[in-house]
Amino acid sequence: MRNRKGQMAKSEIRTILLCYHFGSFRNFKHYYLFFIKEHLASYFPKAVSYTRFVELMPRVFFELMAFMRIQGFGKCTGISFVDSTIIPVCHNMRRNFNKVFDGLAKNGKGTMGWCHGFKLHLLCNEMGDVLTFCLTPANVDDRNPRVWQGFTKGLYGKVFADKGYIKQEFFENFFNQGIHLVHGLKSNMKNKLMPLWDKMMLRKRYIIECINELLKNKANLVHSRHRSVHNFLMNLCAALAAYCFFENKPEALPVRIEKSRQLELF
Repeated sequence: MRNRKGQMAKSEIRTILLCYHFGSFRNFKHYYLFFIKEHLASYFPKAVSYTRFVELMPRVFFELMAFMRIQGFGKCTGISFVDSTIIPVCHNMRRNFNKVFDGLAKNGKGTMGWCHGFKLHLLCNEMGDVLTFCLTPANVDDRNPRVWQGFTKGLYGKVFADKGYIKQEFFENFFNQGIHLVHGLKSNMKNKLMPLWDKMMLRKRYIIECINELLKNKANLVHSRHRSVHNFLMNLCAALAAYCFFENKPEALPVRIEKSRQLELF
């Protein structure tokens, strides 16, 4: 019987994908075969084979994206932190022989050096909630206008960034939209007065650094065992969705800023 209805419900597929990022498993195949189909067989009586489950995973992509947008992600409070992290897909010695991401992954340089893969741009608030994200090749600049087209929707107040976001036109464009971009100064730049509160909040950028660390180490976002682009995207979405349920989210000072467009007057 062709085009028959699948045995596993989409809710079961989403649950299996999310639970994987809470445990200590580092291999999804081992997790599915020896944990789901053996220890949790009573909870998933209609669990299909591993090969079939890999084929079914892309069916819940839009449900995961809708969950993150509607229920999982936080809201802008006037204090936001932005950063990007590199997601390598293979070892540097194998970047010329990688066929899975041929034409998609690019060579980029991060804080840990050069790698071959993608770049995840994250925007979060002071409570550790992810506001939005964007996935680009590793050679895309952090100040790319196409990246910030989605970031600026519903964004207001102050955005704290690192020195990689320094650009005069970039700052002025945000300031005209009522968004104040705050970043540190490079060694060759003229020293400028900065409010003490901004200096204190710049030190709170560890929040988004901790989010990247949780996604990579606890949620197993980075590994070199991807065999298709679909599986890579599903692993990324499932890791971000699982982070929404984490209890150890980093937080900063409980400060709020009133939503206004007063900056446009200057």
